Amino acid sequence: MNFEMLHPADQIVMLMNRIYYNDMMTAAGGNLSIRDDDGTIWISPNGVDKGKLRREDIIQIRPDGTIVGLYRPSSEYPFHLAIYKKRPDIKAVLHAHPPALVTFSMLRRTPDISLIPDARFLSGKLSIAPYAMPGSSALGDNIAKEFQKGANTVILENHGIVIGSETLFSAFMNFEMLEFCARIQINAKAIGGSLRPLSTEQMELFRQKTLRDMAEFTKHSYTTEELAIRRDMCELIHRAYGKKLFTSDQGTFSCRLSDGTFIITPHMKDRMYLEPEDLVLIRRGKHEAGKIPSRSYKLHAAIYKQHPDIQSVIIAHPPSIMAFAVTEMEMDPSFLPEAYIALHNIHKYPFGSTFIEPETLAGEFGEKNPVAIIENDCVIVTGNSLLSAFDKLEILEYCAKSFVQAASLGGEIVGISPIELYDVENAFRI
Repeated sequence: MNFEMLHPADQIVMLMNRIYYNDMMTAAGGNLSIRDDDGTIWISPNGVDKGKLRREDIIQIRPDGTIVGLYRPSSEYPFHLAIYKKRPDIKAVLHAHPPALVTFSMLRRTPDISLIPDARFLSGKLSIAPYAMPGSSALGDNIAKEFQKGANTVILENHGIVIGSETLFSAFMNFEMLEFCARIQINAKAIGGSLRPLSTEQMELFRQKTLRDMAEFTKHSYTTEELAIRRDMCELIHRAYGKKLFTSDQGTFSCRLSDGTFIITPHMKDRMYLEPEDLVLIRRGKHEAGKIPSRSYKLHAAIYKQHPDIQSVIIAHPPSIMAFAVTEMEMDPSFLPEAYIALHNIHKYPFGSTFIEPETLAGEFGEKNPVAIIENDCVIVTGNSLLSAFDKLEILEYCAKSFVQAASLGGEIVGISPIELYDVENAFRI
């Protein structure tokens, strides 16, 4: 889907619906706006259920100040106007009250965006605006001042967040990633670990990670096997996004075909709306023409080359698992027999392992080591089928979430005894 080809009203409705149903906004809270090329501002209405918003509900504020629409514009439209006035480069503004970011606003702090590289690069300069009453001109002035200083992401004290960007979708990607980052930090605090932020050198190393020049080939036909795999991959990718295992532009899924080629998710395409034709076939070091594969394709290729039994690989960044990735805390699946049966051992590897020496990291996987956590980066899951890999990812995140919640209750987390663990290993041949 080319989001930018949608009318501003449709963009607002689509993303408002997405934010609301992802539990990052209440029915009456939050507002989105877009400034089009002639200076007209399209903005969400005041007092209309965000879960049932229609394109005809969106309000126009024309350059002369005339308001056109069925309802009044959002009560907070003054700060949208103030941002656009101070920052001509900004074409879209997003304001919402997602729980994790509201938690930081109540503490009058910003989340640590140096924990994961994507948060740093998407968020840019992060700032805090002093408290003022919602809808007041004082609030608009406070927010606009921070944007005038160069911030694109502003936490509002005891309120929520405002993000400005060149497009509404890029504002949404920043918003979604920052909420994930905030949840990771909250989860990391719950398990008692010490946060391990990335250094400037590590950030620069990640920034320089680029797609290697790669030859293309033109496809002329599709086997029924490939068509089925493309369909099934999209179904599971959409499910992964809906269950918050993926974000809109983060999360990579691949699957090997019987002829040794493999299909992988594309680079920087919205995971929620991926279609079978968006996926990229990799054949003998070349990629399907007209598409850009995930930057991690070399790691996937190395895993398939070294492990004939592995048929699917997933790279993801779910917030509970990532609490272990950004701290020194180790995740032990043997506390939960079902998790231990599926995951066996969980090893952690240094940041950069996925792209500095992917062949070395690929060699670490095997029947008893189907998953890996990469510090401050991701989790990698392998399986002998699409469903097997996806199931392991779900089990891993559920297991991590249970650890986070158990730790938040306090007290010692008690595992099964060595004898009981031995019985599990014998019964399931681990």
